[in-house]
Amino acid sequence: MSRQAEAVWDPAQYGVYGDERARPFTELVGRLGPIEPRHVVDLGCGSGELTATLAGRWPRAVVRALDSSPEMIAAARAHAIPGRLTFDVADVTAWRPEHPVDLIVSNAVLQWVPEHLDLLPRWIDALTPGGRLAFQVPGNFDAPSHVLLRELCRSPRWRDRLAGTVREDPVLDPAGYLDRLARLGCAVDAWETTYMQVLTGDDPVLEWVKGTALRPVLSALPPGEAEEFLTAYRDRLRDAYPARPYGTVFPFRRVFVIAARHAP
Repeated sequence: MSRQAEAVWDPAQYGVYGDERARPFTELVGRLGPIEPRHVVDLGCGSGELTATLAGRWPRAVVRALDSSPEMIAAARAHAIPGRLTFDVADVTAWRPEHPVDLIVSNAVLQWVPEHLDLLPRWIDALTPGGRLAFQVPGNFDAPSHVLLRELCRSPRWRDRLAGTVREDPVLDPAGYLDRLARLGCAVDAWETTYMQVLTGDDPVLEWVKGTALRPVLSALPPGEAEEFLTAYRDRLRDAYPARPYGTVFPFRRVFVIAARHAP
């Protein structure tokens, strides 16, 4: 997570529907194929469970993981392996490697960084020849969950406090990222997937968004006003995502990119 979000992160809330949140990460890493990186960096590691799978996948690799949220890193350190897997508080926008790395992973982070397109050349330069940058970002900013959130933030009741809190269009589509990274001399694999998540429980879409897109809003409001906002948002989400006998369907579009730096 980047400090650009100006949000306080809650590892427990983020972990709600953890299996569903992990699916894009698993797809991204699975697409890397039979590589054997020795130095791996996870930029925006969150609470560390998924980063730990990288250490398990490549037992000879040294994995360094960074996140700007002290709350997330405190939770992540339960997964640390001395000498092999470390977690530190740091802003991904300021990261500079001590030496070239074989793989940079960034999972659901870059949407929080307004200047992330400017980071891509620097991150490619940080790779070894043949090294890879692998990232995924949400592509659902025109979904009802996000449109309704922006509309509520701009409403007369909240606009003086929250207008501009939730960004309109923070990421590119796969073609946009492919073009950017191919122009940097990379071989690029870019694609998208929409998961039809079936969520269970009371107001599950609200519970989902409380772990991510709502964090800047909840961080900006005192508890009483936050509850008022959540009540209004909950009513809108119930109409947009009606409960079915088998659960609530929540389409979940993701954009994936793997860029390999050409060897000289």
